[in-house]
Amino acid sequence: MNPFVIIHNDEYWMFYAGSDKKGNHRICLATCPKDDITAWKRLGPVLNNGPAGSFDELWCVLPCVHRIGDRWHLYYTGRKKGGGGLQSFTGIGLAVSDDLINWKKISNEPVLQGDGFTDWPDNQGIAGGGPITEIEQADGSILYRLHYTLATGSTDSDLRIDQAKQSVIAHSKDGITWSDKRVVLRPREEALYENAATIALNVWKTPTGWRAIYAGIGTEFGAYSICEATSTDGVNWHRGKPGENLSMPPGKAAWENKMVEYPFVIREGSKLRLFYCGNGYGNTGIGTAVATPLD
Repeated sequence: MNPFVIIHNDEYWMFYAGSDKKGNHRICLATCPKDDITAWKRLGPVLNNGPAGSFDELWCVLPCVHRIGDRWHLYYTGRKKGGGGLQSFTGIGLAVSDDLINWKKISNEPVLQGDGFTDWPDNQGIAGGGPITEIEQADGSILYRLHYTLATGSTDSDLRIDQAKQSVIAHSKDGITWSDKRVVLRPREEALYENAATIALNVWKTPTGWRAIYAGIGTEFGAYSICEATSTDGVNWHRGKPGENLSMPPGKAAWENKMVEYPFVIREGSKLRLFYCGNGYGNTGIGTAVATPLD
């Protein structure tokens, strides 16, 4: 699950989360030529679980890869033992690499946690799922904006409580210390396909502003669908009336007929290519689709 794709050496390099039969999740890597999207070569795990008691002892998922300075940074979400639900995802960790294959965690502690929001003062849940945007400053320096998910839900029979999540951002000058946390997209009660959660906000610049694609979960499907939003500044997002921004509901094919989620968008010539997961948060695989940009 959780595809995150970069172009390297004229190939697609897909970082994703793979699970073994015991339920342990690790960050894996696969590559393919840009001109043959079906010819994937699996390179296996590139980032393993942390030691006993660490925030990532069970899961390393939701990769985000970005070049910062002279090294590649890999951000990932950890899950620890004990408890259940969204509050067991307690941190985003960081590993660095010179070659995109050999990764070293900078610490056994996360670089970002699910705190810092007055609406949820006791929250611990956090997850990745979005890319980093570079914002050029007046002095020529770069401010890095990380799009991630604040997992505010707690175990409950009501989907809107159990799966509650918000799309948020944080900023950094070095990719290690993050601040200026803000909510940029929330569930909306009037849109039944996203009245519980919004996650994985994937943002790109256009000639006229900003666009994004993300996953929403709501009571209409009882699971995730893929939605869109637009912005003039990359921070304040607009979704239109309910139904107008629903771009991909669960499909008819057996592998994606219950949910579609964890979208990732990359430019491919004059098109946009979407990678996303199907049923069971990726149990049935990762799919792709293409579209012509609207602006």
